[in-house]
Amino acid sequence: MIVLSADIHHSSLGTGNQAHSDLSEVQTALDFAQLLTEYGVKATYFISGKAFLEEGPALVPIVNNPLIEIGGHNWDCFEPQLWHRFWNKALGSYNGPAWYQKRDLQKTIAIIEDQTGRKITSWRNHMYKHGPYTEALLKAAGILICSDGVRKDSNGPELHPTGIYNFPLNIIPDHEHLYHAERTPEWVDQWVKRYHWSDDFGSESYSIEVWTDMVLEQLKANEALGVISNLILHPITMYLCDQYASAQRILAYIATRPQMTMSAMAQAAVLPERSLV
Repeated sequence: MIVLSADIHHSSLGTGNQAHSDLSEVQTALDFAQLLTEYGVKATYFISGKAFLEEGPALVPIVNNPLIEIGGHNWDCFEPQLWHRFWNKALGSYNGPAWYQKRDLQKTIAIIEDQTGRKITSWRNHMYKHGPYTEALLKAAGILICSDGVRKDSNGPELHPTGIYNFPLNIIPDHEHLYHAERTPEWVDQWVKRYHWSDDFGSESYSIEVWTDMVLEQLKANEALGVISNLILHPITMYLCDQYASAQRILAYIATRPQMTMSAMAQAAVLPERSLV
């Protein structure tokens, strides 16, 4: 079983990927959605609230795509950074205090429901930032599952005491482990040294070809072990690396395997509990 997701950010965020792309991030998300349709692959798109505010009409084909589930990805992806760095030092919560995180949730959920007619039930925080109030606030907001963090030994949704499921990525992520845009070997080397950065797959970055081989190997290894794979592909990253060529290799494989969206995975996980009621 494979759960595929993508994070989509508003254009005004001004990421490095956006600065290096001749297409808007939403346009790459539209291109990627077309590829999902061509290959018959399901995915969850975690979209920021401000993307709907700034580019709502452009997102309509994504919203209407039956293969795509819409999830939340914060309102403004933690702007401004200094505000969130302050709260991280003061409270140990990069997401901010509980009242602020609640407002972020409510604004994001409200605009998505207003523009899509759907109440979202899945969530991923920008940069996988998971704070001490996250589970309780998500549960109160009606979210079933949160996909924050990277843990290669994760084998499926894990029930938190609040009643929400957490499901970290367990396949090597793309953006943090690929050379692309400003992420040249020299840039990555300096960045890793400056921030002592590493995740559960280490601190190395790779060419798109090598990384794609790693992803396919990990997907096959998880299947052999009966482990549910949780994979992220950022459309804009896939475009910048090789104009979706490697993404299509991955989608061609996923198309041959069982798939679920993030919320469907959570609903399947809670089904035995519901049957006892």
